Amino acid sequence: MDNKDKSAEELTKEEAQNIAEQSSEAESEAVDTDEFTAETDAEGVKVELSREELITELAVQQEKVAELDAEVDDLLGRLQRLQADFVNYRKRSQKEKAEMVTKGKIDLCFEMLPVIDNFERALNSEEVETEFAKGVQMIYNQLLKVFADQGIEEIEAAGKEFDPEFHEAIMRVEAEAEESGTVVEVLQKGFILADRVIRPARVKVAV
Repeated sequence: MDNKDKSAEELTKEEAQNIAEQSSEAESEAVDTDEFTAETDAEGVKVELSREELITELAVQQEKVAELDAEVDDLLGRLQRLQADFVNYRKRSQKEKAEMVTKGKIDLCFEMLPVIDNFERALNSEEVETEFAKGVQMIYNQLLKVFADQGIEEIEAAGKEFDPEFHEAIMRVEAEAEESGTVVEVLQKGFILADRVIRPARVKVAV
C-alpha cells in the first residue's frame, strides 16, 4: 500500500472515530422521552414540558372543556325554554283568535235573530202559494244557509225530549199523544254554534 492510499485509509478511520465520539456525546445529552414531551409555542419554537407540567396542562384543558359543556347545556336549556314558550304563545294566540271569531259569529247571529223571527212571522201570516210569500221564503232560506255556512245551526226541538240546556219551556200543555216532557211545539227557534247556545228554543212541553 503506498503512502497516498495509507493516508486516505487513516483519514477514513479518523473520521469514523470522530463520528463515534459525536454520537456518544449526543446520547449523553439526550432526554428521556418518558419525562418530556415536545410542544410548539405560538412562535413555532419547540419547547419541552415535563410529565407533571403536561398533566397540569391537561387538567386545565379538561376544566375548560367542562366549562364549555356547561355553557352549551345552559344555552340549550334556554333555547328549549324559548321554544316551549313560543309554542305555548302560538297555541294561546290561535285559541284567542278562534275565540274572537266565534264571538264575532255569535254577536252577528244574535243581531240577525230578530230578522229571522220577522221573516217567520211574515211567512206564517201569508199564503205560501203567493209569489210574495215565495220570495220571502227564498230570502229566509238564504239567511239560514248563511248561518249554516258559519257553523250556526238550528236547535232540534219538536218531538224531542225537553232539555233545559237547549230548550226554554214557555208553556206546559196536556198532550195525550205525547209522553210527558216531550216538546210538542216550537214557539221560537233556537240556534247553536258548536257547543255554545246562542239562543235556546222556546217551546211548549207536554205534561
